[in-house]
Amino acid sequence: MTPVQRHYLIASSTRADWGLLSPLARSLRERGNRISVAATNMHLLPQYGNTVHEIEQDGFRPLKVHAAGTPAEICAAVMKGFADLFAAENFSAVIVLGDRYEMVSVAQAAVLAGIPVVHIAGGAVSYGAFDDCFRHAITKMAVLHLVETEEYRRRVIQMGENPAHVVNTGAIGVSLPDESLLMTKDELDESLGFELHPDTLLITLHPATLSTMPPLKQLDQLFQALKSFPDRPLLFTSPNNDSEGETMIHAIETYVRLSGDNVHFVSSLGHRRYLSALRYVAAVVGNSSSGLVEVPSAGIPTLDIGCRQEGRTAGPSVVHCGETAEEIVSGLKTVLSREMEKVAARRENPYYQPDTVIKMCRAIENCSFTPYPKKRFNDIR
Repeated sequence: MTPVQRHYLIASSTRADWGLLSPLARSLRERGNRISVAATNMHLLPQYGNTVHEIEQDGFRPLKVHAAGTPAEICAAVMKGFADLFAAENFSAVIVLGDRYEMVSVAQAAVLAGIPVVHIAGGAVSYGAFDDCFRHAITKMAVLHLVETEEYRRRVIQMGENPAHVVNTGAIGVSLPDESLLMTKDELDESLGFELHPDTLLITLHPATLSTMPPLKQLDQLFQALKSFPDRPLLFTSPNNDSEGETMIHAIETYVRLSGDNVHFVSSLGHRRYLSALRYVAAVVGNSSSGLVEVPSAGIPTLDIGCRQEGRTAGPSVVHCGETAEEIVSGLKTVLSREMEKVAARRENPYYQPDTVIKMCRAIENCSFTPYPKKRFNDIR
């Protein structure tokens, strides 16, 4: 317990990061801290599912920072909106997760307002997307780093951060879910309007912003590859709103409309439906970091397509393939093999640690946050 109540702001911009941050928010509040949540960007956009309601369903009344348009326009709106929040309220620290471009704006607004930044999931690399530089930029603005692996801890220290403020907690989304909180098969099917079968593929393909192949062509190559598996049920979720994200959504909707009853699209599963769905599908396909970080603990394999997650640590149940239809077909055959099914069943996950959320709470509560914190570059000698 902290001797004096602190007020933390948790920033969330997507369905994915709130699903991970929600247990931390609840735990910090249960330990006597005051918690505010600020929702921005994709949470407030209808085409991405208006997922702000998931924050509300978890018992929080989110502050809303509206942002839309191009990535640059979103960054500008987020910085202005969070600057206004910081001017109106004195927060002990701001907690941000990951590598989204708008989170750089949140962190920068906090630094300019003299508010310490806590960064979750720094030190990773993903060479196929702009996210890599955004993640490292947030690292340099943060005073406390909660990293997912020991390799990532060493990398953050290599970037000049104080080793005492870099804590290896494991990945926040890997803790095994409470089975009683997950949906039954019937509940999930009814919620989706689609019946999941044991051979269903759960597919999420985001724009790989640094790929030499344009996003729509990446998606078309996936569609071409799926022709080799005509009888397999497919459940698509939305890409994020990086460059051409909305164009990809329209292409997926058209593909689903022309494909028959065994192909379905949902803009957002949300964290509870996502974890529930992992119990009833054969594999996860696409290029989301979740396929590398969370899915291995569910006991099913992942096909990681293209370069978006290149360089990120991955367990043995993750199969990497190129972006062409031929490479994707080959990757799918490997992922759907009996041998890979056995590998995935071992649930080996390099991101797993017991009690990750508790470790994060303790690290946050034990950190001596001060306004306008002074950081020194820690030279490795």
